[in-house]
Amino acid sequence: VASGGGRMTITMDRYEADWGMVARGWALHVRGEGRRFPSLRAAVEALYRETDVGDQFLPGFVIEDDAGAPAGPIRDGAAVILFNFRGDRALEITRAFEDEAFTAFDRGPRPDVLYAGMMQYDGDLGLPRRFLVDPPTIAGTMGERLARAGRRQLAISETHKFGHVTYFWNGNRTEPFDPARERYVEIPSDRDGLEERPWMKAAEITDRLIAELDRAPCEFVRLNYANGDMVGHTGDLRATILAVEAVDLCLARLVADTRRRAGVLVVTADHGNADQMLDRDADGALRVRTSHSLHRVPLAIFDPREPGLGPALAPPPRAGLTHVAATCLELLGFSPPADYQPSLLAARRP
Repeated sequence: VASGGGRMTITMDRYEADWGMVARGWALHVRGEGRRFPSLRAAVEALYRETDVGDQFLPGFVIEDDAGAPAGPIRDGAAVILFNFRGDRALEITRAFEDEAFTAFDRGPRPDVLYAGMMQYDGDLGLPRRFLVDPPTIAGTMGERLARAGRRQLAISETHKFGHVTYFWNGNRTEPFDPARERYVEIPSDRDGLEERPWMKAAEITDRLIAELDRAPCEFVRLNYANGDMVGHTGDLRATILAVEAVDLCLARLVADTRRRAGVLVVTADHGNADQMLDRDADGALRVRTSHSLHRVPLAIFDPREPGLGPALAPPPRAGLTHVAATCLELLGFSPPADYQPSLLAARRP
């Protein structure tokens, strides 16, 4: 190991929320500029003595060789392989290595390297040019099917999760399928510590969504509140409680707005995090947990037109995220395609 740091501190910014992270990583990895330590163990132990921020917020560091120089700055002729398989946190550092017209920060002399990613992280941009594994072809996504059917769609989130309602939602595709009928709205995320502003941009997202629908109604909205995941990763229990309460307030506003429009609201998640903030170590002592949990997540459907405020559901024994697309398509009046997992609705909607 020649250099390192936490993923929320260096190198691995996503959705252009903070190019300063990438610049700090570039200085460490390429120039060998940063706080130096004689070994990885010495770096981690020293930084943990000085701070309790956890792995993902660990400050950057450089390892020295026996002569006291940086052990492995990236030089001309090196081979650089980025082992990330997900594209969101890989794209910006990839651009720093490959983009001839790069202007996000001053790279200084760019080393002449053979750069490759684990996968191609963005097919639209062709990044990176070299990759180890062909990316999967993901066709027939829900968003694509709605676009082909001429349905108007709105995708909205703050920067931290914007790619989740656009790039990932569309099968690793950055651009809309039908720009005339698809609106992408990004609310810039705060750059302060998440534990200092755990409400994040939930209220602003909700304000903007209601305003967008008042201005130009659409048939399908996808929205991601980042609070439970992002603040949950900090391990700060009090901040995470505030984060979840902020989302609760916004969901109440969405319920009221759904009722006003006689629409349908589907609420779910793809994993847990804020639901389990503590676990026990091998000795039984409580410790802070910052990773995703493996508990089941809820799915709730609110329809003010239904007698029970929601449709009857008939989920299979192991229902999961893969059933949500077909469920939403049925709620919109479509027959789910045969290659989708079945809908969770007990009866087909008219």
